[in-house]
Amino acid sequence: MYLTHPSCKLHEMGSWHPESPQRLDAIADQLLASGLMPFLLEQEAPPATREAILRVHTPGYLDSLRARSPAEGYCSIDPDTMMNPHTYEAALHAAGAGIAAVDAVMGGQAANAFCAVRPPGHHARRDQAMGFCFLNNVAIAAQHALHVHGVRRLAIVDFDVHHGNGTEEAFAGDERVLMCSFFQHPFFPNSGTGHPAANMANVPVPAYTDGAAVRDVVRDVWLPRLQAHAPELILFSAGFDAHREDDMGQMGLVEADYAWITDCVAEVADRHAQGRIVSLLEGGYNLSALGRSVVAHIRTLAKL
Repeated sequence: MYLTHPSCKLHEMGSWHPESPQRLDAIADQLLASGLMPFLLEQEAPPATREAILRVHTPGYLDSLRARSPAEGYCSIDPDTMMNPHTYEAALHAAGAGIAAVDAVMGGQAANAFCAVRPPGHHARRDQAMGFCFLNNVAIAAQHALHVHGVRRLAIVDFDVHHGNGTEEAFAGDERVLMCSFFQHPFFPNSGTGHPAANMANVPVPAYTDGAAVRDVVRDVWLPRLQAHAPELILFSAGFDAHREDDMGQMGLVEADYAWITDCVAEVADRHAQGRIVSLLEGGYNLSALGRSVVAHIRTLAKL
């Protein structure tokens, strides 16, 4: 299943900004060129409900986002994160995509799902937008799975070049949730390396870490933790900015690495979660590398 929404292309933060609407165009173009699109069940993402969002964010924060939504132009949240008149709606649909995807895979309508949405989410904190993120899409989807579908154990796998600080804060100490991540360090948001909770499998790696070293991390750290946790559902925070062509970071992954990571995690899902995986787009700013990497990720999920 492939979920997106037109509003996700209307949110923009200026022609100079790397987190651009063209990211979704690049993904769609590569999916068409690869021949994968006809095999995907496409669905328009609904908006997330207030109830679902408030499992992760405070009422005051959600209300402030709506209040700060500009009628025209931009409202600056921080030097890198801005709202335009469409941002609030796009954020609702980005979060809603994850919820709808969880419903589909838990209900048996789809084996797995990819959410081609923006703005991204994993830096969004309980009461703070940051790092291009407004609502924490993967955390909202995870809480929906726990509360609505009664999932007892789930895993969040975050392979973005930046640490998913908002997601870690949402679930630190929650034994139902295992979060596995690698991330370039030292680097924005300069978190994840102190004394993480026992349910956090954080692996900071230095700049210029290549795919071979990342595969060692997955094999030696992530997979034993994932197998021991035996998740009933796995969620990807799928950021592709650790690609060697992406100037946002300084890591050295290529498409084959993303396919390999996806395949390893899918084997865990097949063993413990009836194959149930929901993947949500996070970073990835070199348009060509992003499109190619998402194709590799989706092709592996779809077993095509």
